[in-house]
Amino acid sequence: MNTPPVILITGALTGIGRATALAFARQGGRLVVSGRREAEGQALAAELRTLGTEAEFVAADVRDEAQVRQLIDRAVQRFGRLDIAVNNAGTEGQNGLLVDQSGDNYHATFDTNVLGTLLSLKHEMRVMRAQGHGAIVNLSSIAGQVGIAGAAVYVASKHAVEGLTKSAALEGAAHGVRVNAVAPGPVQTAMLDRFAGSAEARDGWLDTLPTRRAATVDEIAATVLFVAGDQARYLTGQSIAVDGGYTAQ
Repeated sequence: MNTPPVILITGALTGIGRATALAFARQGGRLVVSGRREAEGQALAAELRTLGTEAEFVAADVRDEAQVRQLIDRAVQRFGRLDIAVNNAGTEGQNGLLVDQSGDNYHATFDTNVLGTLLSLKHEMRVMRAQGHGAIVNLSSIAGQVGIAGAAVYVASKHAVEGLTKSAALEGAAHGVRVNAVAPGPVQTAMLDRFAGSAEARDGWLDTLPTRRAATVDEIAATVLFVAGDQARYLTGQSIAVDGGYTAQ
């Protein structure tokens, strides 16, 4: 490709999304970053531009189809195409035993993690199928590959993301569109602390990993860049666990 790729990232304001945006910017990618907080989004776009690339923030809630459609269309209007999309927006919801779960928590978690991914895929695929190329990376989790006691709703939502990834890959393959997932294990983010519930629980979980540590956001971002890039052009319909060996045990 003669011009730098155009990349869209949802949930880009913190954690893995932010690290991924910075990593793409350092490689010269032109970016549309999205999230729900205007001031933080504009600050991120300005920071990305200091790295010598073009970047724009578009506020959007991935649970709202009109906003998702507008987000995708804005990226195409600005840059003329959409080469890579990273669907990172997500929530851990309220963890707890299954017998204590509520319909409200189910809807709050699934609306962001599953509906948000579905709507993003729908409109990204709409553009990418028409242009005849594209790579989409959904952020899943090891919770999409195994069970975790006390996190049934979150686990179920990430299993759904894995299913969406496989089905979208099958629909996109004939049109030059690749769809994969990156499935992190524990990552050094605020979400990990919330998910674990306490420092003791977090450290105890990390001690069960062969690597005995959490990943950094930059390590996850590097995997996203590889999966989305031309070096992985024959990779589609897969979920890449980046988990320090957790799921190998």
